[in-house]
Amino acid sequence: MITRDLGAFVARVRGFAHDFGPPTARGAFLVAPDGFRLADESARDNRYMADAARFDAMRASEEHRALHRALAQVVPTICFPGDPDAPDGLFPNNVFATGAGRYLVGRMRHPVRQREAARADIRAFFGGVLDYAEIDLSDQVHPCELTGALVIDRARGVGWCGLSERCDETGAQLMHEALGLRATLLFDLAPGEYHTNVVLAVLAGRAALVCPRGFADAAVVDALRAVYGPHAIALSDAEHAAFAGNAITLSNDVVWMSEGAGAALTAATRQALAAAGFTLRTVPMAAIEAAGGSLRCCVGELF
Repeated sequence: MITRDLGAFVARVRGFAHDFGPPTARGAFLVAPDGFRLADESARDNRYMADAARFDAMRASEEHRALHRALAQVVPTICFPGDPDAPDGLFPNNVFATGAGRYLVGRMRHPVRQREAARADIRAFFGGVLDYAEIDLSDQVHPCELTGALVIDRARGVGWCGLSERCDETGAQLMHEALGLRATLLFDLAPGEYHTNVVLAVLAGRAALVCPRGFADAAVVDALRAVYGPHAIALSDAEHAAFAGNAITLSNDVVWMSEGAGAALTAATRQALAAAGFTLRTVPMAAIEAAGGSLRCCVGELF
């Protein structure tokens, strides 16, 4: 099922058992921020990007190494070298994604990011080392920026796909089919939003962080509440702006986000996370966030 019909989607999804697969990944992969700088093409439709003067390559590299060390304490985490000709490469989850026995290569909107999809070393790791089957979506014309556009509830096999210039309806259909999802909801992101994973995070299949102003239709937020109940946690505009929605769970009991996002959380949000059974861990990401993404954007998941 892939639909824009909110009522039909909620009615279907609420009956799903948490038996599609593990709710969190068994490992993670990163790409180092080599050549970290402003990518002018990406800045055209990413309002979160800072101007070129705020890009600090050395600090971004230090933050990224700290992220690697932190995540490696939880799940096996590997880091591929960056490509100086691909300055957005430190956000690999938009380009590569995995499911049971398969890996996807996404179709990126901007040519500067399409270079990342041609990485022979990353493809060889998935195909040759992990022996995953390849599903290559990069050579068709419809943008589908994988888990940037598509936030997945891995426990239920459910996708929440925000449409923008980075993902159209056909691209969403291709991702839905490639991942074998049970149901995917299509909706429009609010003007100025480029990726769903900046405004929505599904946490270990049982909770969600939701930035209401990130959705063109407020009824999508109601749908999230209908599925996740009291654990659909609405974030304030300040939390949204600090990238609190760009969070990830790599285990059943810890939510990861940037240090700046964590500092922006209200007491109510912290209490809601605790009520859902989560503790919070943060990593400094201020330099990386100048590139228009945060912690979740840096993390590719291995399922």
